[in-house]
Amino acid sequence: MRIARFSLDGNVAFGVVEGDASTEGGPVLDIIKGHPFAEFERSGQKIPLSKVRLLPPVLPNKVVAIGRNYAEHAAELGNEVPEVPVAFFKPSTSVIGPGDAIAYPSFTEELHHEAELAVVIGRMCREVPRERVKDVILGYTCANDITARDVQRREKQWARAKGFDTSCPLGPWVETELDPSDLAIQCTVNGEQRQLGRTAEMVRSIEDLIVHITEAMTLLPGDVVLTGTPAGVGPLNVGDEVAVTIEGIGTLTNKVIKRG
Repeated sequence: MRIARFSLDGNVAFGVVEGDASTEGGPVLDIIKGHPFAEFERSGQKIPLSKVRLLPPVLPNKVVAIGRNYAEHAAELGNEVPEVPVAFFKPSTSVIGPGDAIAYPSFTEELHHEAELAVVIGRMCREVPRERVKDVILGYTCANDITARDVQRREKQWARAKGFDTSCPLGPWVETELDPSDLAIQCTVNGEQRQLGRTAEMVRSIEDLIVHITEAMTLLPGDVVLTGTPAGVGPLNVGDEVAVTIEGIGTLTNKVIKRG
């Protein structure tokens, strides 16, 4: 099931996406009653997807991101895979949705894309045992961990390098029925392939990451965990269109603009 969050005539709601580009009339949204973090009903009121503005599929209280979880990516930046997962935060103010603009910050000269599989948490949880991890996950979406690489190199903490406004595109929706263990992840810039990897290449699995994170903190419904990026990260410039495509989910596209 694909669950999208959208805006129509100033109203925000969730809906189930039905159909695709090959469907006659295109995909539609069946508006749901309530929110997807509890039992819900479909209203039966259907709207063409083309008529709405897709928003970030969730508004996370926090985004917990994992660094250097693909060995080839760690190596391309001259790093080793850490002995334990390296976690950092991206604030809620960094989150944008599909089609929203990535604003190139004034304090960097080296903005990079990082295509990632994002895990969306479906229920409040802490100290989650490995065998219960699937029970706390609502689903999965595409993410782009936009990074000011020069700032990341200069500053020991990554808060500014990875937490600036518009640095966390998410979308286009949450896919709830998906085996995330071996999915293709691709990033293109202006149609040119930059990254191509598979989630099977993760050093640590989603189960490992959720166990590790929830040993320390409570995750809330709508929180997001970024699972790391495969090799091939590279520069973005003003005017570029960057797209993250994940097998079984869809494509998240954003354009880079000059920060005003």
